Amino acid sequence: MSGEDYAIRVEDVHKAYVAGSVITWALRGVSLSVRRGAFVSIMGPSGSGKTTLLNMVGLLDRPTRGRVLIDGVDTSRLGDRELAELRNRKIGFVFQAFNLVNRLTVLENVELPLVARGIPKEERRKMAISALLKAGGELSWISKRPNQLSGGQQQRVAIARAIVGSPSILLADEPTGNLDTASARVVMGAFLELNKLGQTIVMITHDPEVANCSQKIHLLRDGRVVAVLDPDPSRCLIHH
Repeated sequence: MSGEDYAIRVEDVHKAYVAGSVITWALRGVSLSVRRGAFVSIMGPSGSGKTTLLNMVGLLDRPTRGRVLIDGVDTSRLGDRELAELRNRKIGFVFQAFNLVNRLTVLENVELPLVARGIPKEERRKMAISALLKAGGELSWISKRPNQLSGGQQQRVAIARAIVGSPSILLADEPTGNLDTASARVVMGAFLELNKLGQTIVMITHDPEVANCSQKIHLLRDGRVVAVLDPDPSRCLIHH
């Protein structure tokens, strides 16, 4: 398989954080590859390096050693501005805490990433509505504020905002962590539908029932990938 078939390649990535004379290694030689259109989960105990790894893939932080390739681009060769451009064009983020702006409507929240791109208002509206529907949202929400929606509904709005610019990669950090089981099922349904449409997804989760909905599970411990597991689809949250 050629390098072009991979959306993400992480090659021997180490990450150290320095506080005074204390050096803490969050990642200790992580390598993993994610094919285009794959849905991958990352699991591991607290402090295993999951979020640090997602920050490397999301180009929010740079490795101490090693390199990250996004759609074949070696990001270690890019300056800060080029990294920001690549991140804005190629990567969407979904967080546990939704991170929506309550003074804006749902539609305005979803449109936010497009405003910075200078996309005209009418086109923004069309793209935002399309993204909201793809994320399992409803048209009746568009003039509401996020705090008028349930947690599961807010997370679907957050997913819509993440995909509105058609990123090739969607990164999700504990996207069901704040949700009850019924809401988590709906959100995972939205991820699976997006994946069917060809969206590459990398998701951190602590919930085996959520991880079992993906196609591969990378298990992290002490900053290393200690196993790559095949999920059991019969134990996916949605199929109960």
